[in-house]
Amino acid sequence: MSLRCGIVGLPNVGKSTLFNAITAKQAEAANYPFCTIEPNVGTVLVPDERMQQIADVVKTPTLVPTTLDIVDIAGLVRGASKGEGLGNQFLSHIREVDAIVHVVRCFDDENIIHVEGKIDPADDIATIETELMLADLDSMEKRIERLRKNARKEKELLLQVELAEKIIAGLSEGIPARKILETDEERDFARQFFLLTTKPILFAANVGETDLPDGNQYTKQVAEIAAASGSKMLIISAKTEAEIAELPEEERPEFLESLGLAMSGLDRLIQTAFDLLGLQTYFTAGVKEVHAWTIRKGAAAPEAAGAIHSDFEKGFIRAEVMSYRDLIDLGSEQKVKEAGKLRSEGRDYIVKNGDVIVFRFNV
Repeated sequence: MSLRCGIVGLPNVGKSTLFNAITAKQAEAANYPFCTIEPNVGTVLVPDERMQQIADVVKTPTLVPTTLDIVDIAGLVRGASKGEGLGNQFLSHIREVDAIVHVVRCFDDENIIHVEGKIDPADDIATIETELMLADLDSMEKRIERLRKNARKEKELLLQVELAEKIIAGLSEGIPARKILETDEERDFARQFFLLTTKPILFAANVGETDLPDGNQYTKQVAEIAAASGSKMLIISAKTEAEIAELPEEERPEFLESLGLAMSGLDRLIQTAFDLLGLQTYFTAGVKEVHAWTIRKGAAAPEAAGAIHSDFEKGFIRAEVMSYRDLIDLGSEQKVKEAGKLRSEGRDYIVKNGDVIVFRFNV
């Protein structure tokens, strides 16, 4: 499972600077709107210190981390849903991501233009959210007539019509789709509509280095909005992340410590995004490689096996499971087995974060 996050925000809030820093890709960062014309996509490796610990035990030099795709989407402006700026072409890019990383400007700098002429995080967030809702409303209004027409022939489509009408009514009142959909059934049903405002949001409050790690008066506004909307929020400095990216690996921990940070903004972004999407990691390990696999929390063993290959899920027999902590503490798979901590689990086993698994299957 590859996680795909889209970075959005108004122009000149630090999106491309952040993207460049965490992907080491040079998306153009310029002090004017719309310098990003096509969405830049970068794939970064998800750091996980457990992998090296497991590799030291099983004696392999090869690590295969899971990955995170980051899409830098051009700055949206007021009226984007009606084609202002570069308009709907960028809104369509957002439909393809799993989660939205909304970068919000939380720093003062008279040398960097703000498209609205003032620093106001609450207003900036409202502008983006409104444009996403208007785009969803336009999409649903175009869809509803076709649904009604088809429902005259296929009665089972009446439920789709009712849900579409409910969504349109809510969006018309300024309510994002994530707050309109009340049940798991409705949320599952609405996936076919590809709505922007159903996507989980991580607010990245972009501050100056001197406001790390605790933020400022602007980040307090973002935190309140995130809490009220059920979203996640982290404080990050795009400029500082750019500086970290240029440092040799061995110098980064000391630099982070000097800023009062335990981990980089990228690490915190990944951790928060995983939590936001309800994801976790399990491992396969042997002398060939240690491989990290991303699955949803609550996934049963056959579904986890399917992350490796669909044949593993179809022909699932059992999973031989140990926790990575037991493997590290006891020093080998054999010692885990002797301690009675290597388990044979069936189809109903719910995989836990950090499990080390060997799947037995037959196709």
